[in-house]
Amino acid sequence: MSNEVNALVEDITERVKRRLDSLRVGKEEPCTTGPAKPHGDATGSAPECAPACSQCTNHDTCGTSLSVRAGLTSRVTPDKLRTSQDIAQFIDHTLLKPEATREEVLKLCEEAKKYGFATVCVNSINVGTAARALHGSPVIAIAVVGFPLGAGIPTAKAFETREAVRCGAKEIDTVINIGALKGKDYALVQKDIEAVVNAAKPWPVKVILETSQLTNEEKIIGCALSKAAGAAFVKTSTGFAQGGATVEDVALMRRIVGEDVGVKASGGVRSTEDAMKMISAGANRIGASASIAIVTGAKSNSKY
Repeated sequence: MSNEVNALVEDITERVKRRLDSLRVGKEEPCTTGPAKPHGDATGSAPECAPACSQCTNHDTCGTSLSVRAGLTSRVTPDKLRTSQDIAQFIDHTLLKPEATREEVLKLCEEAKKYGFATVCVNSINVGTAARALHGSPVIAIAVVGFPLGAGIPTAKAFETREAVRCGAKEIDTVINIGALKGKDYALVQKDIEAVVNAAKPWPVKVILETSQLTNEEKIIGCALSKAAGAAFVKTSTGFAQGGATVEDVALMRRIVGEDVGVKASGGVRSTEDAMKMISAGANRIGASASIAIVTGAKSNSKY
């Protein structure tokens, strides 16, 4: 079975590469055919790379970016998690409901600091509030982009990403262009991801595949394109579709991206048992709104 999956991954990746070579990039995107300007000041000049830079055009050689990526993509093995509390450092504590209030975001941040979660994950409108509330703590703020549909144009996603970073986001979770992926416009899919990756530099980007809406072949191609576009993670779900993370999808995604790209399981992870299953399958980040239940063993009514 392992050899069959590996052969399928190699075959599909090669087919994707051939298709990308034969297609005109962004053929369905006439509104963004002009050259993209590097981010920086109003004149378009790029900032120099610095140890604590927040936006860096020299991504491939930026030490900040490389150190962030190295820290995030390290694998977690279940034998190292002796108690449910040990899982906390791998959890993105999440609040993405559209009716979320400022008070709820602040509560989320206090919970993250109390329980030692890795991050808080919020809509981009709330990331500034979260970043200010988390200042001085090891917990960082994540903003979701193009959420939850992924159907925006790449320049819009890039703009939202830059604004989220400006407001304090240090990770970005973006939804893949699901329609383009299913329509086999792989050039547009890759360009869409690259736009966010470039706008987020040097901070890492997770690509949400919405696996419940995809065939196995589409999942494989989505992972391959995400990795090729420079994403630091692939992620299962938004939590807003009919299905969430499954052990089978996490294991498949891990086998496709290898060890140098992270895998985030999100959507329907509500208990310690759920989280441990995902970690055993290959996840090294868990997205959940039931985070406290996961680390305490309490019952959760959360749907995300």
